[in-house]
Amino acid sequence: MEVLRLILAGLSQPARGHLAMLAFSALVAGSFSLGVLAAPHIDPGALSVLRFLLAGLLVGAAALATTGIPRSAFVAPWRYLVLGGLLAAYFVLMFEGLKTAPPVSAAAVFTLTPVMAAGFGWLFLRQRLTGRMAFALAVGGLGALWVIFRADLAALRAMAIGRGEAIYFVGCVAHAAYAPLIRQLNRGEPAVVFTFGMMLAGTVLLALYAGPAVLATDWAALPGVVWVTLVYVAVAASALTFVLLQYASLRLPAAKVMAYTYLVPSWVILWEIALHGAVPPVLVLVGVALTALALGLLLKE
Repeated sequence: MEVLRLILAGLSQPARGHLAMLAFSALVAGSFSLGVLAAPHIDPGALSVLRFLLAGLLVGAAALATTGIPRSAFVAPWRYLVLGGLLAAYFVLMFEGLKTAPPVSAAAVFTLTPVMAAGFGWLFLRQRLTGRMAFALAVGGLGALWVIFRADLAALRAMAIGRGEAIYFVGCVAHAAYAPLIRQLNRGEPAVVFTFGMMLAGTVLLALYAGPAVLATDWAALPGVVWVTLVYVAVAASALTFVLLQYASLRLPAAKVMAYTYLVPSWVILWEIALHGAVPPVLVLVGVALTALALGLLLKE
């Protein structure tokens, strides 16, 4: 921890935001690799209720142990309902979409998030894209698609938009709106406290929506992959990533924050190598290089 503090002390606030999003993209990639395996075995609403509940307990404990949770943080609680509702919708629709959408097509939909985030950034915060940022988003999108389709142009041309992709697209719209709204709605609360409020609200909304599914689920009969996925998405891909996203969104424009989603396909490759030994073709590295170029452009002030 002391080494981490020394590293952070030497970084500017925007650089800290970029570092947070680098970790965010790696953790999110794991939820894709595991989520595809778990989605057929459990209702997405039921999984999301437990995910938010467990992650909320962890974030709440972290908030109490560090900054504390002042009463002033709960002024205008509607803010947490808005943000919690957006993220709850994203996760439910993600797992619902993965029931029928092939992972490749779903990942392709996910790469639309940065462009939509840029649009919401202008709508909510009047954040404008520079020419370099627009070029970087385009390059990053091209690189991500190249990675997703494993350098196979025929596979890209053959992509069909089905019901699962459409469902997941709606979830990605909610995710894209979330990043700029953090900066719009935050009133100076520390990231961990603001995240706890959002997760508490999201848990309540999900419980109202998916309560019957939670009661109807035979939890004892679920395969082990569901429990592994639940623990991972609650701890790593929820509690940690929500704090990282809050932290970065207060230091970077929305388009830069969401541009890190372009790195997710590259991280997924590493996850697939680790889990299944699936090594991609050499040509796929061209896409990885394009996403790295895009991030390099975005790192420039």
